[in-house]
Amino acid sequence: MTQRQEQGQEQRQKQEQQGRGQGQERGQGQGQGRRNRQRRRWTSELIPDQTGRVFVVTGANSGLGLATTRAVARRGAHVILAVRDEDKGRRAAAGITAELPDASLEVRRLDLADLDSVRAFAAVVRTAHPRLDVLVNNAGVMAPPRSLSPQGHESQFASNHLGHFALTGLLLDLLTPGIDPVVVTVSSANHRKASLFFDDLTGERHYSPMGYYNQSKLANAVFGHALHRRLGEAGSPVRSVLAHPGYTATGLQTDGPVGPVKLLFGHLLTPLAQNPAQGALSQLYAATDPSVAGGEFIGPDGMAELRGGPTRVELSAGAADAATGRRLWELSERATGVRYVFPTSA
Repeated sequence: MTQRQEQGQEQRQKQEQQGRGQGQERGQGQGQGRRNRQRRRWTSELIPDQTGRVFVVTGANSGLGLATTRAVARRGAHVILAVRDEDKGRRAAAGITAELPDASLEVRRLDLADLDSVRAFAAVVRTAHPRLDVLVNNAGVMAPPRSLSPQGHESQFASNHLGHFALTGLLLDLLTPGIDPVVVTVSSANHRKASLFFDDLTGERHYSPMGYYNQSKLANAVFGHALHRRLGEAGSPVRSVLAHPGYTATGLQTDGPVGPVKLLFGHLLTPLAQNPAQGALSQLYAATDPSVAGGEFIGPDGMAELRGGPTRVELSAGAADAATGRRLWELSERATGVRYVFPTSA
């Protein structure tokens, strides 16, 4: 067990003791309870020193990815901004260094929908870095009209799931010697209302923009949990953690959807949304707090998990199902050509 993991275990024990104390405090009144919860709520100011850690953040040029990059760079991490558009990535990095002149950043091109791009990105990272510490599988697309990736996969399944499955597998051995290494995969509360369309993954017969978005988020959840299980069986020091941002206003709601979906999520519901810095708290907590254990799912603590500070939330039974995990894993290996090798800490 690493020093950070020992610290995490101690912190989890303290949190359990605090939880018991909170139960005793409930009789003191709901108003006082709410004030206590607010004082205990985790914020990015509580991120430990990240000096010496190397992060890969996908979709780092905007939204949750940009907020994540800025927060960990502020605490001393070196961050590889994995972006589809390098110009946008460089502008994002310039914005961070204007605020944080000592920020350590590099911009690399990654199109998760194209498996050739995923392999090229991984090759560049492997050449430049002998070790990684954190992989944040954050990038995504939401509810676009139906299209296929260069390899013939439905675009949302390709970008949101298959690209991250391949990327994680291609970089996993670099994480093993890392400082408290962790893979954070960003899912959604919508995974609970989704199904995996194993009989029509390309959407040729019954494509629905939101239905296939929700499918991709369920695939993220199934993958993250299956990865946790396999890492544990291998005795690997790498943790796999899931996170979701609640409802957060980012380009996700406006760049992909069209018509009524764009009107609803990109405009009508925007006043209810968190900003990206708030939405990123769940994945930041998952990536940096040593108390978070592999297999946990982190999301907002507010009503319906739409907003709030990070807390442990429930993964759906379908996402945790071992048989579904195996089926998706085997399908993903065939679709990407990436087979995982699970190194141990020995």
